[in-house]
Formats: sequence, C-alpha cells, structure tokens
Amino acid sequence: MDVIETNPEREYIRRHHKHELVENQCSSTLVKLIKAPVHIVWSLVRRFDQPQKYKPFISRCVVKGNMEIGTVREVDVKSGLPATRSTERLELLDDNEHILSIRIVGGDHRLKNYSSIISLHPETIEGRVGTLVIESFVVDVPEGNTKDETCYFVEALIKCNLKSLADISERLAVQDRTESMDRV
Repeated sequence: MDVIETNPEREYIRRHHKHELVENQCSSTLVKLIKAPVHIVWSLVRRFDQPQKYKPFISRCVVKGNMEIGTVREVDVKSGLPATRSTERLELLDDNEHILSIRIVGGDHRLKNYSSIISLHPETIEGRVGTLVIESFVVDVPEGNTKDETCYFVEALIKCNLKSLADISERLAVQDRTESMDRV
C-alpha cells in the first residue's frame, strides 16, 4: 500500500489563505515557526485593538467598534515609512481556528486594496510545543512600481512583524514555563 505524505502547511494555505487576485495585484504567503504555544502567540495576534504589541512600525491604534467583524481601527505609523496613518477593517477573527483577517480601507499610503490573513497552527519544534504562523496578503501594484517591488516591500514589513511576534511570544513562553516551575 502506498503512503501518501501530506504537507500540512500546504493544506493550511489552501484552506485558510484564499485571495481573489485581479489584474495588477500581487500576492504572497510567508511562514514563520515560533517556539511558543499557539495560545501565547494568539494572545498577541488576536488583539486587533493593539497591533503595536508586536508590530514595531505601529505607534498607536484607536478602535471604532467592539471587536466584531467590520470594526475599524485607525493606526498611526512610526516615522521612517512612507505613511503616517492607516485605516483598517476587521474581516475575520476566529478564536477556534486562530485566524485573523484585515483589510486596509484608507490611509495616506500606497497599499490600495490590501487584504491579509494570518493563521496559527500547532507545531512541534525541536521536541517542544510551538506554532506555525502563516500570513498571506494581496495588494494593488501602485503605478510606477512592479509586482516584484511591491511584494518585496510588503514581505519586508511582514517579516519584521513576524520576527517581532516570534521574539515577544518566545519570551512570554519562557516566562510561562519559569512561572509554572516556580509553582511546583
């Protein structure tokens, strides 16, 4: 009997990261392994009202609504980026499947029709409980830029966010393990 090996990562992307691309858009999917349990990573990701907890380019966030689908947040961007603010709408927040989706609906930047999905999945990393994070996006290619340039720019931002998410989550996981040992 043949054994068919499945790639869980590919299946997660197929199930949770569907983007409808139209002409003059680019899309990409990034993956990050984090040495922390899903519940710790999710406690940061799910905070639509506090993205600055792990996104280093955000200085402030004001939410209009009560964390339901359609809730809008106004985000202030730190200096050094070609923007000062962004208006983003919550498209999906699934605490069971650990999926968050947002759409940018305004702001003084060139990320038009930007939509992203981030999903978290349990993973064993070096014999310990960890998290596989998958983030995908689609965005219009601004006039004067190529698809490659646009994807490269957005991927660089997401990679910084995911590195920060990993650093903070892993620090919290170590604290969690240390506190658990102290209680024993």
